[in-house]
Amino acid sequence: MSRRLMAVGAVGGLLVSGLAVMPAAGTPAGGELRQVRDVVRDPDGSEFIRYERTYDGLRVVGGDLIVQHSKGKAERTTYNRGLRSVAVPSTQPKLKSAAGELIVYVTATMPVLAYDVITRSVKPDQTPSVLHTYTDANTGAVLGSDDEIKAGEGNSMYAGVVSLGTSYVAPNYLLKDPSRGNSYTVNATTNAIFTDADDIWGDSLPTNPQTAAVDAHFGAQVTWDYYKFTHGRLGIFNNGVGTKSRVHYGSNYVNAFWDGTQMTYGDGSGNVHPITSLDVAGHEMTHGVTQATANLNYSGEAGGLNESTSDIFGTMVEWYANNATDLGDYLLGEKLDLGAPRRMDKPSSDGSSADCWSSSVGGLDPHNSSGPLNHWFYLAAEGTGAKTINGVAYNSTSCNGTTFTGIGRNIAAKVWYRTLTTKLTSSSNYLAARNGAILSAKELYGAGSPQCLGIQRAFAAINVPTSTQTC
Repeated sequence: MSRRLMAVGAVGGLLVSGLAVMPAAGTPAGGELRQVRDVVRDPDGSEFIRYERTYDGLRVVGGDLIVQHSKGKAERTTYNRGLRSVAVPSTQPKLKSAAGELIVYVTATMPVLAYDVITRSVKPDQTPSVLHTYTDANTGAVLGSDDEIKAGEGNSMYAGVVSLGTSYVAPNYLLKDPSRGNSYTVNATTNAIFTDADDIWGDSLPTNPQTAAVDAHFGAQVTWDYYKFTHGRLGIFNNGVGTKSRVHYGSNYVNAFWDGTQMTYGDGSGNVHPITSLDVAGHEMTHGVTQATANLNYSGEAGGLNESTSDIFGTMVEWYANNATDLGDYLLGEKLDLGAPRRMDKPSSDGSSADCWSSSVGGLDPHNSSGPLNHWFYLAAEGTGAKTINGVAYNSTSCNGTTFTGIGRNIAAKVWYRTLTTKLTSSSNYLAARNGAILSAKELYGAGSPQCLGIQRAFAAINVPTSTQTC
């Protein structure tokens, strides 16, 4: 039987289906009040109305209840922990606390006057925490705790065992992340959000439908965190709203895409190689960031800048994750069964992409005209010459014969993000990219700074000519 959840708002008092904030039956004035939080309606008109409670004006934690109505009559009431009453002997605490909110906390056996003390932090794995600790307002004893951030555990295909931001709606956990704008992950075959009873997701095998969802959800949360904590950006559109991710799209679909509002991932060849690696997630979601900022056309040189921007930040998302199973590198899609991955140090290794800018670059497919900017980013970050980074061997050369050291990937990415968001327009070309990046570097680090000179040197190294901006 299908049910539809209705969001409940309050304007001058809460009223849903004729039920407003009201005292509980038999409760004296000033005692318990119930407030509708949400309503689920069945097609036959039955309603399941969820209430929160207050007692003498104090919020009751653990005092929620559900009243089932049929044909206008209350048929059954389900109380949290079975406690009908949330009354406490006194609402005057023996202990004072400026750090916590005075509440009524429902324990397993009785309601207790308590304080709710909130501690905000970030866990070592970068999972945020909003921890509520409930202490007895008369004795100081700890009664319980709860973290607003529900971090489940997932067995991914490409990143090992990872922590996931999830939600709980009885009786299941959801792949919905309240700490990242309610980003959520669905099965494309049904459009239903993934649910699980124990918050342990997937088994690292593609035969388990949850496994691809783990990688996609993890990719969405790492991409959110990268943009937020590195660039101060709250979500793809910088409005605090999360991303919908869809997995198991099509059959043998060897691709992933951003469609303007959501991420979609295929299951790859044989439906056993999901296209859900970290760098792919960061790449595709960055198309959304580009859409929301420079909105680079997907043709000509602008198309190459668009694609390369996604490669740059997809790579940076992978480095940011610092995941032991999927180490940061300058390869794109190396975890996937797609043949040789794209290399930022030598884009032409794929047989189609350009390493260096020329006046004919704009005639290539955007995935190939992206090559020069990818090469620029690698050179700006790491410089020329042979080196091994995280077990991957690189030996990049410049197009103009110069040799130099890099300024670091984080600096190069910061400059390019500023360029994307403040300098480029929909039809920008490589010359505009060079001018914009040099100006951005001057704004960030100063004219003549080593950072600006490194950005300028790397553009010269891919043969983009000098123009109006110099360090």
